[in-house]
Amino acid sequence: MKNSLENKAIDTFSYLFMALFSIFCIVPFILILSSSLSDEKAVQLTGFALIPKHFSLTAYEVIFQDNTIFTAYKTTIIFTVVGTILCMIVTSAMAYALSVKTFTHRNKIAFFVYFTMLFSGGLIPSYLLISKYLGLSDNILVYILPGLVNPFNMFLLRNFFKQIPDSLAESAKIDGANDIYILFKIILPLAKPAMATIGLFYGLGFWNEWFTATLFIDNKDLYSLQYLIMKVMREVDFMYQLDYMQGATVSYVLPRNTVRMSTAVVTVGPIIFVYPFLQKYFVKGLVVGAVKG
Repeated sequence: MKNSLENKAIDTFSYLFMALFSIFCIVPFILILSSSLSDEKAVQLTGFALIPKHFSLTAYEVIFQDNTIFTAYKTTIIFTVVGTILCMIVTSAMAYALSVKTFTHRNKIAFFVYFTMLFSGGLIPSYLLISKYLGLSDNILVYILPGLVNPFNMFLLRNFFKQIPDSLAESAKIDGANDIYILFKIILPLAKPAMATIGLFYGLGFWNEWFTATLFIDNKDLYSLQYLIMKVMREVDFMYQLDYMQGATVSYVLPRNTVRMSTAVVTVGPIIFVYPFLQKYFVKGLVVGAVKG
C-alpha cells in the first residue's frame, strides 16, 4: 500500500512537472505569435503580450508584399528536401563503409574526414573553388553540393552502425548479398532512430541556410527563405533609422518589432509540423541507447 502511494505521488509530481515544463516551452511561441499580430504602436507603448493588442496584419503584409516570399519558400523546400535525401544517402554509405571492420583503409579515410573538422581552407579558397572552378554561382546546387557530407553526422552514424551485430551482415553475405543490399535492406531499417536524428540535423541546416545565398546568389528567384527574411528585416531597420535621423513625424509607424516576430513565425512554422513525425524515432533511439548501455 505504501509503495502504491509513493508511486502515485511520484507519477503525479512527474506529470505536474512535465505540464509546467510544456507550458514554459509553449508560452514564448504564443508570445511571438501574439506580438506578430499586434499593432506596432501598441507594442511600443505596452510591450509584448500573450493576447494581441490592436489586432493588425501589417507585419505580415510587409513580408508577403509580393511573390518573392513564395518563390523563396519553394526554393528552400526544394533544396532542403533534395539536399537532405542526397546527404543521407552519401553520409550513410560512407558511415557504413567506415564501420565495416574488413575495410582495409577505413582508419586512414576516417582520419582525413576528421581532419576537415579541425582545419579548413578558409572563406576565400572556398569561394574561388565553388564559384570559379565548380561554377555553382546562381545555381540551386550551391546549397547542396558543398555540404553533402557533414563529418560530425557521419561519425555519429558510423558509431551507431558499429552497434549493429556483424553476424547480420555476415549471414547476408553468405546468402550472396552485396554491400549495397546489406546497407539498404538490413542496416538502414535497423538504424531508423539514428537516420531520423541525422536527417533532422541536415534538414534544419538546409532550412536555416542564408550565408550561402549571401556569397553565391544574385538571382532573386534562388534566394533562400532565411536570406530573404534577413533582407526584409534589414530594409525595415534601414527605413526606421532613416526616419529617426530625419526626425520624421508621421502617423504611420514602421512595424519594426512586429516584423521580427512575424519572421520567426514564418520561418519556424514548417519545422514545428515536421517534428511530430520524427518524435517516435527519437524515443526509440533513447530506448535503444538505454538498453545497450
